[in-house]
Amino acid sequence: MLGILGGMGPMATVDFMGKIVRNTPASCDQDHIQMVVCSATDVPDRTAAILGHGADPFPAMLNALRRLELSGATRIAIPCNTAHHWYGALQAETSVPIIHIVDAVTEALAQRRTSPTLGVLATDGTVHAGIYQQRLAERGYACVVPAATAQAEVMRAIRLVKAGLNEEAAGILGREAEALAARGCSHIAMACTEIPLALAALDSDVGAALLDPTDLLAQACVRSFLAAPQEMVREVA
Repeated sequence: MLGILGGMGPMATVDFMGKIVRNTPASCDQDHIQMVVCSATDVPDRTAAILGHGADPFPAMLNALRRLELSGATRIAIPCNTAHHWYGALQAETSVPIIHIVDAVTEALAQRRTSPTLGVLATDGTVHAGIYQQRLAERGYACVVPAATAQAEVMRAIRLVKAGLNEEAAGILGREAEALAARGCSHIAMACTEIPLALAALDSDVGAALLDPTDLLAQACVRSFLAAPQEMVREVA
Protein backbone atom coordinates (compact mmCIF):
# COMPACT_ATOMS: atom_id res chain seq x y z
CA MET A 1 0.00 0.00 0.00
CA LEU A 2 1.28 3.46 -0.91
CA GLY A 3 1.25 5.92 1.95
CA ILE A 4 0.94 9.57 0.93
CA LEU A 5 2.21 12.12 3.43
CA GLY A 6 0.21 15.02 2.06
CA GLY A 7 -1.66 18.16 2.95
CA MET A 8 1.22 20.41 1.82
CA GLY A 9 -0.93 21.68 0.13
CA PRO A 10 -4.23 19.81 0.02
CA MET A 11 -5.00 20.35 -3.68
CA ALA A 12 -1.48 19.26 -4.64
CA THR A 13 -2.12 16.04 -2.71
CA VAL A 14 -5.32 15.40 -4.67
CA ASP A 15 -3.43 16.15 -7.89
CA PHE A 16 -0.75 13.62 -6.94
CA MET A 17 -3.33 10.90 -6.26
CA GLY A 18 -4.82 11.50 -9.70
CA LYS A 19 -1.37 11.13 -11.25
CA ILE A 20 -0.86 7.81 -9.46
CA VAL A 21 -4.12 6.55 -10.97
CA ARG A 22 -3.37 7.88 -14.47
CA ASN A 23 0.14 6.37 -14.49
CA THR A 24 -1.03 2.92 -13.39
CA PRO A 25 -1.59 0.41 -16.22
CA ALA A 26 -4.98 -0.89 -15.14
CA SER A 27 -8.05 -2.38 -16.78
CA CYS A 28 -10.19 -2.60 -13.63
CA ASP A 29 -10.38 -1.28 -10.08
CA GLN A 30 -8.43 -4.22 -8.71
CA ASP A 31 -5.40 -3.41 -10.91
CA HIS A 32 -4.80 -0.11 -9.14
CA ILE A 33 -2.44 0.58 -6.26
CA GLN A 34 -3.95 0.75 -2.80
CA MET A 35 -3.35 4.15 -1.23
CA VAL A 36 -3.72 5.59 2.23
CA VAL A 37 -3.47 9.36 2.60
CA CYS A 38 -2.70 11.55 5.58
CA SER A 39 -3.57 15.09 4.55
CA ALA A 40 -1.50 16.66 7.32
CA THR A 41 -2.66 20.24 6.97
CA ASP A 42 -1.35 20.95 10.48
CA VAL A 43 2.28 20.78 9.26
CA PRO A 44 3.76 24.27 9.77
CA ASP A 45 5.04 26.23 6.77
CA ARG A 46 8.17 24.51 5.47
CA THR A 47 9.73 27.54 3.83
CA ALA A 48 9.30 29.68 6.95
CA ALA A 49 11.06 27.01 9.02
CA ILE A 50 13.98 26.69 6.59
CA LEU A 51 14.42 30.46 6.53
CA GLY A 52 14.47 30.55 10.33
CA HIS A 53 11.23 32.36 11.12
CA GLY A 54 8.69 29.57 11.52
CA ALA A 55 7.85 26.55 13.68
CA ASP A 56 9.61 23.24 13.10
CA PRO A 57 7.39 21.08 10.83
CA PHE A 58 9.23 17.83 11.60
CA PRO A 59 7.12 16.73 14.62
CA ALA A 60 3.87 17.07 12.63
CA MET A 61 5.38 15.27 9.62
CA LEU A 62 6.64 12.48 11.88
CA ASN A 63 3.18 12.14 13.41
CA ALA A 64 1.71 11.78 9.92
CA LEU A 65 4.39 9.22 9.05
CA ARG A 66 3.42 7.14 12.10
CA ARG A 67 -0.22 7.18 10.99
CA LEU A 68 0.78 5.87 7.57
CA GLU A 69 2.88 3.12 9.15
CA LEU A 70 -0.03 2.05 11.35
CA SER A 71 -2.29 2.01 8.27
CA GLY A 72 -0.04 -0.54 6.59
CA ALA A 73 1.91 1.58 4.11
CA THR A 74 4.77 -0.32 2.44
CA ARG A 75 6.07 2.69 0.46
CA ILE A 76 5.70 6.40 1.26
CA ALA A 77 5.63 9.42 -1.03
CA ILE A 78 5.66 13.08 -0.02
CA PRO A 79 4.06 15.29 -2.69
CA CYS A 80 5.77 18.43 -1.38
CA ASN A 81 9.20 19.39 -2.67
CA THR A 82 10.14 21.64 0.26
CA ALA A 83 9.26 18.93 2.79
CA HIS A 84 12.11 16.85 1.36
CA HIS A 85 14.47 19.03 3.40
CA TRP A 86 13.47 16.63 6.22
CA TYR A 87 13.68 13.51 4.03
CA GLY A 88 16.77 12.12 5.76
CA ALA A 89 15.36 12.70 9.25
CA LEU A 90 12.05 11.05 8.31
CA GLN A 91 13.68 8.07 6.60
CA ALA A 92 15.84 7.54 9.70
CA GLU A 93 12.63 7.11 11.72
CA THR A 94 11.09 4.35 9.61
CA SER A 95 11.98 1.14 7.81
CA VAL A 96 9.33 1.92 5.17
CA PRO A 97 11.06 3.25 2.03
CA ILE A 98 10.30 6.89 1.24
CA ILE A 99 10.58 7.56 -2.49
CA HIS A 100 12.50 10.82 -3.06
CA ILE A 101 11.01 13.29 -5.53
CA VAL A 102 14.41 14.52 -6.81
CA ASP A 103 15.54 10.96 -7.50
CA ALA A 104 12.44 10.60 -9.71
CA VAL A 105 13.51 13.74 -11.61
CA THR A 106 17.06 12.43 -11.97
CA GLU A 107 15.78 9.18 -13.49
CA ALA A 108 13.77 11.13 -16.05
CA LEU A 109 16.75 13.30 -16.99
CA ALA A 110 18.95 10.23 -17.44
CA GLN A 111 16.40 8.62 -19.74
CA ARG A 112 16.14 11.76 -21.86
CA ARG A 113 19.93 12.07 -22.20
CA THR A 114 19.46 15.80 -21.95
CA SER A 115 21.71 18.77 -21.20
CA PRO A 116 23.10 18.67 -17.65
CA THR A 117 21.60 22.09 -16.86
CA LEU A 118 18.17 22.13 -15.23
CA GLY A 119 16.11 25.19 -14.38
CA VAL A 120 14.28 25.05 -11.05
CA LEU A 121 11.08 26.93 -10.18
CA ALA A 122 10.48 26.33 -6.48
CA THR A 123 9.73 27.88 -3.12
CA ASP A 124 12.31 30.00 -1.32
CA GLY A 125 12.71 27.12 1.11
CA THR A 126 13.48 24.54 -1.57
CA VAL A 127 15.97 26.88 -3.24
CA HIS A 128 17.62 27.99 0.02
CA ALA A 129 17.95 24.42 1.30
CA GLY A 130 19.51 23.27 -1.97
CA ILE A 131 17.17 20.29 -2.20
CA TYR A 132 17.54 20.03 -5.98
CA GLN A 133 21.01 21.54 -6.30
CA GLN A 134 22.71 19.11 -3.91
CA ARG A 135 21.03 15.88 -5.01
CA LEU A 136 21.38 16.63 -8.73
CA ALA A 137 25.00 17.75 -8.38
CA GLU A 138 25.82 14.29 -7.02
CA ARG A 139 24.63 12.90 -10.35
CA GLY A 140 26.42 15.42 -12.58
CA TYR A 141 23.63 17.94 -13.15
CA ALA A 142 23.73 21.70 -12.56
CA CYS A 143 20.74 23.75 -11.43
CA VAL A 144 19.81 27.30 -12.40
CA VAL A 145 17.39 29.18 -10.16
CA PRO A 146 15.76 32.59 -10.70
CA ALA A 147 17.48 35.77 -9.54
CA ALA A 148 16.18 37.35 -6.32
CA THR A 149 13.53 39.58 -7.90
CA ALA A 150 12.27 36.79 -10.12
CA GLN A 151 12.24 34.37 -7.18
CA ALA A 152 9.98 36.77 -5.29
CA GLU A 153 7.58 36.60 -8.23
CA VAL A 154 7.67 32.78 -8.15
CA MET A 155 6.73 32.86 -4.47
CA ARG A 156 3.90 35.29 -5.19
CA ALA A 157 2.59 32.93 -7.86
CA ILE A 158 2.76 29.92 -5.52
CA ARG A 159 0.68 31.82 -2.94
CA LEU A 160 -1.84 32.68 -5.67
CA VAL A 161 -2.22 28.98 -6.51
CA LYS A 162 -2.80 28.15 -2.84
CA ALA A 163 -5.52 30.80 -2.90
CA GLY A 164 -7.11 29.23 -5.99
CA LEU A 165 -6.01 31.99 -8.40
CA ASN A 166 -4.37 29.68 -10.92
CA GLU A 167 -4.86 31.84 -14.01
CA GLU A 168 -3.08 34.83 -12.50
CA ALA A 169 -0.29 32.58 -11.24
CA ALA A 170 0.15 30.98 -14.66
CA GLY A 171 1.11 34.28 -16.27
CA ILE A 172 3.85 34.90 -13.70
CA LEU A 173 5.21 31.36 -13.78
CA GLY A 174 5.16 31.19 -17.56
CA ARG A 175 7.33 34.31 -17.76
CA GLU A 176 9.81 32.95 -15.22
CA ALA A 177 10.00 29.61 -17.03
CA GLU A 178 10.79 31.43 -20.27
CA ALA A 179 13.52 33.40 -18.48
CA LEU A 180 15.17 30.17 -17.32
CA ALA A 181 14.96 28.69 -20.81
CA ALA A 182 16.67 31.83 -22.16
CA ARG A 183 19.51 31.17 -19.69
CA GLY A 184 20.25 27.84 -21.38
CA CYS A 185 18.12 25.39 -19.39
CA SER A 186 17.02 22.49 -21.58
CA HIS A 187 14.41 21.48 -19.03
CA ILE A 188 12.70 23.30 -16.18
CA ALA A 189 11.46 21.51 -13.07
CA MET A 190 8.17 22.77 -11.67
CA ALA A 191 9.65 22.02 -8.26
CA CYS A 192 6.72 23.08 -6.10
CA THR A 193 3.64 20.88 -6.22
CA GLU A 194 1.45 23.97 -6.69
CA ILE A 195 3.22 25.06 -9.89
CA PRO A 196 1.95 22.25 -12.17
CA LEU A 197 -1.59 23.13 -11.10
CA ALA A 198 -1.10 26.55 -12.71
CA LEU A 199 1.02 25.54 -15.71
CA ALA A 200 -0.82 22.36 -16.68
CA ALA A 201 -2.10 23.95 -19.90
CA LEU A 202 0.75 26.38 -20.66
CA ASP A 203 0.56 27.15 -24.37
CA SER A 204 4.02 28.36 -25.33
CA ASP A 205 7.30 27.07 -26.72
CA VAL A 206 8.70 26.60 -23.22
CA GLY A 207 5.86 24.27 -22.30
CA ALA A 208 7.68 21.30 -23.84
CA ALA A 209 10.68 21.95 -21.58
CA LEU A 210 8.69 21.72 -18.35
CA LEU A 211 9.19 18.73 -16.07
CA ASP A 212 6.53 17.90 -13.50
CA PRO A 213 8.28 16.34 -10.48
CA THR A 214 4.90 15.43 -8.99
CA ASP A 215 4.07 13.33 -12.03
CA LEU A 216 7.59 11.85 -12.12
CA LEU A 217 7.23 10.91 -8.43
CA ALA A 218 3.92 9.23 -9.24
CA GLN A 219 5.60 7.28 -12.03
CA ALA A 220 8.40 6.20 -9.69
CA CYS A 221 5.84 5.00 -7.15
CA VAL A 222 3.99 2.99 -9.79
CA ARG A 223 7.25 1.41 -11.00
CA SER A 224 8.10 0.46 -7.43
CA PHE A 225 4.82 -1.38 -6.96
CA LEU A 226 4.90 -3.01 -10.40
CA ALA A 227 8.29 -4.43 -9.45
CA ALA A 228 6.64 -6.04 -6.41
CA PRO A 229 3.25 -7.18 -7.79
CA GLN A 230 2.35 -9.10 -4.64
CA GLU A 231 1.85 -5.73 -2.92
CA MET A 232 -0.91 -4.88 -5.39
CA VAL A 233 -2.92 -8.03 -4.76
CA ARG A 234 -6.45 -7.45 -3.44
CA GLU A 235 -8.54 -9.84 -1.41
CA VAL A 236 -11.64 -10.63 -3.41
CA ALA A 237 -14.76 -11.40 -1.41
